[in-house]
Amino acid sequence: MIEGGDPFGTHRALEPRGALPQPAWRLDHDFSRIFAGELLLAVDTLNVDAASFRQMEEEGAKSGEAPEQAVPRLVLETVGKRGKQHNPVTGSGGMLLGRVLQVAPDRADAAALQPGDRIATLVSLSLTPLRVDRVRAVRVASAQLDVEGEAVLFASGGYARMPGDMPERLALAVLDVAGAAPQVARLVKPGASVCILGAGGKSGILCAAEARRSGGPSARVIGVESHAPYADELRALGLCDEVLSLDARDPVGVRRAVLAANGGREVDLSLSCVNGADAEMSAIMVTRDRGVAYFFAMSTSFTKAALGAEGVSKDVDLVIGNGYAQGHAEHSLAMMRELPQVRQLFEKRYA
Repeated sequence: MIEGGDPFGTHRALEPRGALPQPAWRLDHDFSRIFAGELLLAVDTLNVDAASFRQMEEEGAKSGEAPEQAVPRLVLETVGKRGKQHNPVTGSGGMLLGRVLQVAPDRADAAALQPGDRIATLVSLSLTPLRVDRVRAVRVASAQLDVEGEAVLFASGGYARMPGDMPERLALAVLDVAGAAPQVARLVKPGASVCILGAGGKSGILCAAEARRSGGPSARVIGVESHAPYADELRALGLCDEVLSLDARDPVGVRRAVLAANGGREVDLSLSCVNGADAEMSAIMVTRDRGVAYFFAMSTSFTKAALGAEGVSKDVDLVIGNGYAQGHAEHSLAMMRELPQVRQLFEKRYA
């Protein structure tokens, strides 16, 4: 134990010294000692951000590597260089599942944590000091890697205990995007019109479910999904009034189809959950003036969104999705219990 730990983790920043851990290039991942306020974890699973996982898949494909070879190699390279899983291309990370090894006694929650407790971190791997000794398995469908390693959670970092009524891999997949649904609940009112880009993925399905639940039968929910199997599964859930099989990188085509599906009107709220680049303008161009375009996707470019909206004279509020909302873990896990069809699909894909 070493005194002097900062609640926000600046003591672990090596490049540059004293930086906050997320923007820092490199973190200290020497866990032979832990600082005041830290929680030391044995890491079992990394749930990699979808945009980051896809980028690593594509990088490996250039040299003929399968995802099962490319992703572990790139994760080990990144963690070795940076002391954290902070993808240098996408800037995103993910989150992890682990077991408590040691609790600094000065933590406010020290009495509530015991060695062996199973928890998932609710902060990004892009700011979590991490050491990975070995990758044991890769699950491409769920963007998860089973590993052997250790990590530290700072005093300011949130976590959730693993629920006892669902598989851990299912809970991990839900907690990875737990911030989406409660924030949609704040934005969607009865009678609202909503367009969700990437509606067939993890965050997209939770957004669609919450939009339907908060907006009720009078809301109009339109899903856009380019991956045909996901689009079919989304239709089967019955959450959306209409599911459009479109590429979100085609803003003119998406606008035309969404307006046709919404009685010729632009929507009140668009939600971008796409795990690839260049979908910013589709979200903006389907949204009415003084409406909201909410970007959950880690692939979002602020420059493209801000200058693109200006370029087409759209007076739209551009909101960057925040992965944290008060009570977000409990909110999203409760959805799995209350919506059996959604849970069944998530179990099929991710558990």
